[in-house]
Amino acid sequence: MIVSAEKVTKSFSESGTPLEILRGVSLKVEKPETVAIMGRSGCGKSTFISILAGLDQPTGGEVNILGRELSGLSSAELNRFRARHIGIVFQQFHLLGHLTALENVRLPLDLNRVEGADEKAKEMLRKVGLGHREDHFPDKLSRGECQRVAIARVLVMKPEVLLADEPTGSLDVKTGREVIDLIFNLVETEKIALVMATHDPKVAERCSKILYMDAGVLSSERPPTFG
Repeated sequence: MIVSAEKVTKSFSESGTPLEILRGVSLKVEKPETVAIMGRSGCGKSTFISILAGLDQPTGGEVNILGRELSGLSSAELNRFRARHIGIVFQQFHLLGHLTALENVRLPLDLNRVEGADEKAKEMLRKVGLGHREDHFPDKLSRGECQRVAIARVLVMKPEVLLADEPTGSLDVKTGREVIDLIFNLVETEKIALVMATHDPKVAERCSKILYMDAGVLSSERPPTFG
């Protein structure tokens, strides 16, 4: 099992009133399975993706990635584990403006002291169709190109798991479609397990499994609120 979440809950108190974000969410993903989590804004899907990534802590339940229980890792161990095994793509690109496209992609390789970092970064930029833009800074790239650089930076470490949270949410329809094509092509080529949060049924239909998040509950059944 590549990804396993068991009865994950997340809640906090707002003005003294408990607010449940996730209510006993469970998920199992095999490699190279692709899973879409559909849901409207505020339903809890982004929180769940953050918990799967180890960026947020659940109130209850367990998350195992590649057999490692995330809550059992120290902060330093979690950072190392995430860098080596988990890729995360967000709506926003989070590129460093003072680094070129190549330097942004090479950064995780440099931080993890991977040999041949320069050539590996160049190869991944070529895979996302930006080999000719390696010397350009983010402010000289289009939004679609920035997302491609962000994807290249994530996949250059060859993660076993890719978590994507509305990766085309800040892109226009045409560019978003191109980015989705890129993600699925790379996931298939690199044999990566994918869990993607999306509200777009056309994107979800490309996954091997579709789940629905509604009011903090995850189910394979399409809820009535989806129409």
